[in-house]
Amino acid sequence: MLTQLVTADLPFLGAEVAATYSQARVVILPIPFEATTTYRRGCENGPSAILNASQQVEYYDEELEQEIWPVGIYTHAPVADTRSDHPVSSEMMLAETEATLCQLIQDGKFVIGLGGEHSITTGLVEAYCKANSEPFTVVQIDAHGDLRHEYEGSIHNHACVMRRIVDMGLPTLQIGIRSICREEADLIKSKPLAVFRAREIALQPDWMERALASIQTAKVFFTIDLDGIDPTLMPGVGTPEPGGLNWYSLTSFVRQVFERHDVIGCDVMELAPITDSVVSEFTAAKLVYKLIGYQAMAKGWNTEISK
Repeated sequence: MLTQLVTADLPFLGAEVAATYSQARVVILPIPFEATTTYRRGCENGPSAILNASQQVEYYDEELEQEIWPVGIYTHAPVADTRSDHPVSSEMMLAETEATLCQLIQDGKFVIGLGGEHSITTGLVEAYCKANSEPFTVVQIDAHGDLRHEYEGSIHNHACVMRRIVDMGLPTLQIGIRSICREEADLIKSKPLAVFRAREIALQPDWMERALASIQTAKVFFTIDLDGIDPTLMPGVGTPEPGGLNWYSLTSFVRQVFERHDVIGCDVMELAPITDSVVSEFTAAKLVYKLIGYQAMAKGWNTEISK
């Protein structure tokens, strides 16, 4: 059953600039699901923390030199909410996520999913597979390979999400990786998979152009695990790893993907808020606004305020 299309209590950026569903080009889809976290828990609170922090994001984007919100941003009610009194299994989450996104795609919305744990991405990608007859590349920003066949007895563990996507037959590009197990290392070599490790990004100035050249499809889906960012900038994640992308490397790469390819959707996953610190959720909220801005520029959407 699809969640009713009603505006959440705390819209992205604030109620004063929120669009109605029919007006919106962009839909923010909160998915506060957490079941398989293996280190710091709390990512089920990630979507609400991002929405709350977004109230403090400036409407004017100094990089893009305009306000972005007039493109129309609608915040969907949460789906697959493990904070509720009703149990939600991984299978239930994937089914609800996929069904909800299929409806949003059918309605012509550009959707940014907010997690929650990274296993959610499987349901999002399944929906885009149903909606697209041609293949698309899943570009992953992450500290971890997430390529295990199963982990702790589940093939839907957050450590297995990219393996599920590889099994779908989709091309992938992994950016910022710096933690893998032997099974994942062997899979990367045997496929082979396109992987740009964090140390390569730090030491090789031409990494970005080589990474962009490796994308062979017109369409791209972005999945961003926030632990792909350096933990000194993004400490509020479930499984932090030393190293990672800085803000400008991340946004420069993401912007160029939007400019060169048709980005069909995005997600931002694994924020686990830290008590008495707003750095991580504010950075995540600003990143979400950047994704909307880059899509607006790539598509030529009108950002003029209606009189």
